[in-house]
Amino acid sequence: MDIRKFSLPEIIFGRGSMHYTGSYALQLGAKKVFVVSDPGLERSGWVSKLIEIIEDSALRWVYYANVSANPRDYEVHQGADLYRKEHADVVIALGGGSPMDMAKGVATVVSNGGIIQDYEGANLITSPLPPMIFLPSTAGSGSDISQFAIITDVGRRVKMSLISRSLTPNVSIIDPDMLSTADDDLIVSSAVDALAHAVESYVSTIAHTLTETQAMKAILLILENINPALKTRDPLAMENLSIAATAAGMSFSNASLGACHAIAHSLGGFFDTTHGMVHPVLLPEVMSYNLPACETKMANIGEIVLGRKLSSTAQTAQGGIERLREIFVELGTATRFREIVNDETAFPQICEMATRDACLLTNPRPATATELLSICQKVW
Repeated sequence: MDIRKFSLPEIIFGRGSMHYTGSYALQLGAKKVFVVSDPGLERSGWVSKLIEIIEDSALRWVYYANVSANPRDYEVHQGADLYRKEHADVVIALGGGSPMDMAKGVATVVSNGGIIQDYEGANLITSPLPPMIFLPSTAGSGSDISQFAIITDVGRRVKMSLISRSLTPNVSIIDPDMLSTADDDLIVSSAVDALAHAVESYVSTIAHTLTETQAMKAILLILENINPALKTRDPLAMENLSIAATAAGMSFSNASLGACHAIAHSLGGFFDTTHGMVHPVLLPEVMSYNLPACETKMANIGEIVLGRKLSSTAQTAQGGIERLREIFVELGTATRFREIVNDETAFPQICEMATRDACLLTNPRPATATELLSICQKVW
């Protein structure tokens, strides 16, 4: 018998849904919530709006915003110290992947002790985390859905992958209204991140029907809605991008990812690059590398990207990859590594680190450090 597991938080979706934050915190037993966000969301007004909702629910709160674009290990430890000092009991994260991963890191350390490095890898978190409520402000990272957290070990210059069912938040409140203050770069980088989640999880070696369905829907919604979202900020297009990010998160949380994310994590740890900028460079080349191992699935993706089938599965797959490259150019993203980093000599070390990333385990085609380096060199 083929038995599959599909892990999800409770999901509240819709415009204005952030107003339910206080009531859900109360249901989870909150008396004093630990709110994690960042200065950008403070400036946009969403943090003050969230605090107002929390106060209207007669809850006390403490706020933590020492969050880098790639959350650092020492920031997690500082947050955990504040959580303990303030005797908080429920974690609320508002933001993109960085505040949400930070919140997961803090929750892990306060409940399990030690340092965040103790939990690098899969299934090393043994004690229950405090209840968590996440409100994603971007349509991309999927951290509000997933069993993953990515934290930078500053000393080693490595992005650590933490993977555990415990890291799935209790509640994800997805309010597409929050996308209204995102600029074009954030919309594009988030959408491409979600697209990479969908593509890699669809071809993952542990993908199954429940994950594949979500991944394919995510790919379609992103390609159909990214341009209307950018051109007119159409509310329906924004909502569809949020649905796509959620679907992609459901897929990769349960099917994991592949070589594109393994390299991206290593690159981000070494150069401190923004995660979403790496995928337009890497994703088509990784898809080309993986094509011999999953031609039918790549053709399924190609059919969505192209809007039609070509004369063979191989042509449809390759045509989809080439069209995806063109789409990234049209969106104005970086398409060569030299556009985002300035040291090609670091790539052998980066690719060696990538071979130890958990995401590489589910890549459809095995890859050595040498093969990963060849991928990177092709897009230098």
